[in-house]
Amino acid sequence: MENTVAKKLEALLKLQSIDSKLDEIKRVRGDLPMEVQDLEDELIGIETRIKKISEEAVKLDEEVSNNRNAIKEAERLMKKYQEQQQNVKNNREYEAITKEIELQDLDIQVANRRIREASAKLDRKKEQISETEKQHTEQKITLDNKRKELEAIMAESMEDEDKLMKEREKRAKSIEERLYNSYMRIRSNARNGLAVVTVKRDACGGCFNVVPPQRQADIREKRKLIVCEHCGRILADVEEIQIVPQEKAKRTIGKKKAETAAPTSPTEEQV
Repeated sequence: MENTVAKKLEALLKLQSIDSKLDEIKRVRGDLPMEVQDLEDELIGIETRIKKISEEAVKLDEEVSNNRNAIKEAERLMKKYQEQQQNVKNNREYEAITKEIELQDLDIQVANRRIREASAKLDRKKEQISETEKQHTEQKITLDNKRKELEAIMAESMEDEDKLMKEREKRAKSIEERLYNSYMRIRSNARNGLAVVTVKRDACGGCFNVVPPQRQADIREKRKLIVCEHCGRILADVEEIQIVPQEKAKRTIGKKKAETAAPTSPTEEQV
């Protein structure tokens, strides 16, 4: 049982080490991937806007064309009625034809007004298209620069990242599903991405809260999975502090000096 738990903890520590390295690679990239994504989305939005304005401009252009055709038709009818007016036999026919001529003239005036209104709108649409296309060009230049910057950073770490991802996939498969899911849940809630840590200098390696001696002893035994009571991270091991020979010598010398300087109690003869 001890060996099983120890192996589980070892596997989790190795997986955490890989994930931490991958996190570091992502930190080097910074916000560039998100910036590139945002710029791509904005570019799509601008392209959609250009398409919409262009479609509105086409409709206005068709409206102008239709009204011009209507004017030509009205002028043709006016000419026809004017010719008929020369051959009328009575006042009643003359007045009827005159009324038709007036109606055609009114249609021409309405059509001309609609042409002016549509032309003014069309000019504004063309200005909007020009401004939006300029914005599109500037945005595309910015996006291309950001992409090149991101590609350069990714090229430096791509090989390492691929190796780490393959190794991670292998390590993840060696961990039972329930434990892996717990690891991922803890990791997603941890600000620094650490789900499995060791106890360093009597403190949790994730939240740095003190871990009691008895709990440290339980962690060392590796009989069961133990989590930090403060942050919920899995405590995999306890790192022992090793005192180097120089430090030991200094402490020994310091202790001797303290003993030499300490006052001795008087003996019976001295009394």
